[in-house]
Amino acid sequence: MADGVSDMITRIRNAVRNESPFVNVLDSKLNRSILDAMAREGYIWRHEVLEENKGLLRVALKYAADGGAVVRHLQRVSRPGCRIYSTVDNLPQVLQGLGICIVSTNRGVLSSREARQQRVGGEVLFVLW
Repeated sequence: MADGVSDMITRIRNAVRNESPFVNVLDSKLNRSILDAMAREGYIWRHEVLEENKGLLRVALKYAADGGAVVRHLQRVSRPGCRIYSTVDNLPQVLQGLGICIVSTNRGVLSSREARQQRVGGEVLFVLW
């Protein structure tokens, strides 16, 4: 597989569209870091390694009280063929602060809010709201 992050985003997007409570994604260090950042920002409940099938993570998706999905939009920004880097001052402001972007920095994978607090920039992986 050429791009594991795009595969994970597509699986989450499809699971939210189908209103599934869980989705299985491929296990990698980058995917775990991204899911940690999404959990810290409140877009998913948690993720765990599947015992019966090594190499997969089970992600518990989060839904609002009215049944609507918390993750409404996922869009890949940086791709393997065209990397997009941003300084801390030029990080995208998603929906005027209502959404976030996930950034791969030298301090790990952070949300745009955390990257601004720590004053670091990096590769903008994707945006979500």
